Order: sequence, then C-alpha cells, then structure tokens
Amino acid sequence: MKLSLVQKNNPESLLSEAGREIPPSGIRKFFDIVYSTPDCISLGVGEPDFVTPWRISDTGIFAIKDGYTHYTPNRGLPELLKLVSAWIKKNHGSEYSPEEEIVITMGVSQGLDISLRSIINPGDEVIIFEPCYVSYPSTIRLLQGVPVAVPMYFKDDFQIDIDRLKAAITPKTKAILLNYPSNPTGSTIDRETLEKIAALAIDHNLIVLSDEIYSSIIYGGRHFSIISIPGMKERTVYLNGFSKSHAMTGWRLGYVAGPTYFIDVLLKIHQYTALCAPSISQYAAIEAMQNSDNDVASMRKEYLKRKNYIVRRFNDIGLPCMYPGGAFYVFPDISPTGLQAEEFALGLLKAEGVAVVPGDVFGEPGKNHIRCSFATSIENIKEAMRRIEKYVKSL
Repeated sequence: MKLSLVQKNNPESLLSEAGREIPPSGIRKFFDIVYSTPDCISLGVGEPDFVTPWRISDTGIFAIKDGYTHYTPNRGLPELLKLVSAWIKKNHGSEYSPEEEIVITMGVSQGLDISLRSIINPGDEVIIFEPCYVSYPSTIRLLQGVPVAVPMYFKDDFQIDIDRLKAAITPKTKAILLNYPSNPTGSTIDRETLEKIAALAIDHNLIVLSDEIYSSIIYGGRHFSIISIPGMKERTVYLNGFSKSHAMTGWRLGYVAGPTYFIDVLLKIHQYTALCAPSISQYAAIEAMQNSDNDVASMRKEYLKRKNYIVRRFNDIGLPCMYPGGAFYVFPDISPTGLQAEEFALGLLKAEGVAVVPGDVFGEPGKNHIRCSFATSIENIKEAMRRIEKYVKSL
C-alpha cells in the first residue's frame, strides 16, 4: 500500500525504463550549444544545404492547391509504389511487387523503427557496426533488444572485419544492420564483403536490414546492394528514401522493401502507428522519381568538389582523413592533437566558432575522430578549415 501511494504521488515513476535510460541524441545534445554561439560555421548538420529542386516543391504546392490533402492507402500511392519498384529493379536488379513488398514511410527513421518492431522480441540481439548512426543502438534498446557493436577502425578504412562479425553472432542474434554509404564515416562496402555477410546471414538464419539512404551519393564506381546477391532478397529489409538524394529532409519520406512475409507484419505496425506517409510528400516524390535525375547528379557533382577540398585540407593540417566513397561526411583522426573527440569539438567551438560532431557519439571507435559534413557551401568550408588550422596550431 505504501509503495502504491509513492507511485501515486510521483508520476515521474510511471515513465518507461527504456525511455528513461536511453541517452539523448549525441548530435542534438551538442548542437544545443551551437545555436547560442554567434558567427558559428556548422560542419555538423547531416542534411543537404541545397533547397528541394523547384519542380518537386511546385508539385507539392499544387497537390495542396488541388486538394490532394487526404489520407492515402496505408502502403502509399500506387503510382509512387510502382516507381519505387521500377527504380530498385533498374539499380539493383531485384524485383519487388508494388502491391505486396513495398511500403512508403515517414523517412528511413520511421521505416527502420517499424522494421525493427517487426522482428525484435525482448532480449533479441541485433548486430551493428560502430561508428554508426546514433539512432541505431537506442532504437534497438527502446524495443528491449540488445545492440551488439562490432567495431571498425580508421586503420582499416572503416571496413567490416568478417572475423569480428562471426565472433559477435550468438544464438540470440536476430539481425545484422548495415548502413552504406556510411554515416558518419562516408565509407562504402565492396561486393566481396557483402557476399561474406550474406553467407553468414543464410548460415545462421538472420535478417539483414540495409539502410541505403546515401546510395545516390557515390563518388566513382557504382553502389552495390546486398539485395542483389542471390538468396538475399528473401531475408533483407531494404530501406531508402528521398531526404539525402533529393534534398527533401523536411518532407519526411522514405520506403521499405522486403519479402511479403515481412512486409505483411510491418504494414500492420505502420497502420497503427502512422496510418500512412504524408500525401503531399508522396505526390512530390512522384515528380522526384520521374524528372529529377539531373538535380541529383548536379548535387553529387558539387559534393565531390567539396569532398576533395576538405579531405586535402585536413591532411595538410596534419589530421589524417580518409577519402569517403559516398555520403557527405568526413571523419578525420584528431589524435595528433592529443585531445579526444568531445574535448576537441568543444575547444574548437569555443575558440574559433566552428561546430563539428564528436566522433564518440557514434560509438567507442570514434573517440579519436570528429564528424564533419561538407553539405554546406565551399565558402563556409574554406573559412571553417582556416579556423580549424588556426585552432590545431594553437595546440
């Protein structure tokens, strides 16, 4: 009775353990400080600095004016589903039924959340590769799953060590979560490594979740997806969207493709948690898929110029930096300064007004790194690098 009285008088005690225990986003926590720093140049924001191409925005505007502001089918607009299916087949050679194997979601973030909800039972393990996007371990924990981190290191160009992956698999392992090109490192993955991962997934009866939101931002060569490997479409959850490729972060639109047995469960969760993705964004995405390839190519060309400049400057300063194969991030090694990630980032922000993300928010292997986004103007990048060089020399 006494315990019940304490709970009654303390509503805070009613909060979920998972909600209380997960940390706030390391990126957002850091940038709460940034917003109060005058004359700050940010290399931290993980979104394109380009505005959404006008033809896409106009389509959204006309959708509103024409009254297309109602619910859509739970899966998404049939025309958009067909376009997504055709795009996946063209780029990866894998066929997905628009009516049964694809769902339009509110970005990849929601797509990943409901994908994990579809497979995780309490105590199930999901293998992630660190450094990784900050939401992965926390989303798994919120669902009472267990994230199992396999480290990747700068000396290996942040490539997956298959022996480390094998050692991480246990009888409780349910899935492997991939992200290529990678946030935060910009690393890509080759076909041989994916084939080895696929063989492990088949041998141990595992699901693979493949977050490929940056797959349209590749520098040289071509992006290869694990769904292209024979036998993997049946056990892979493919996630992609429009935020990075088409500068549509605020439109909140992505999609999940997978085998029917998986999508049937995911769709039920989607129905109860979101009903459908925004109708206006879906009409805009139809235009994006039909007529915006040149816009995507133009943005990618500009990212390439920025990437080459920022990598060269970091290496000239004495902070070793890998040339990323994709995305719009670099992950330089700041260990020559003698500082670790958060100390370096806070010192740089205070001394020179440049915002970067401490690498350890992406996992322990990032403790000697910072993440810098080159999704900002070349003028901003040049000035930021001048200030970073000044700060490093002061150390």
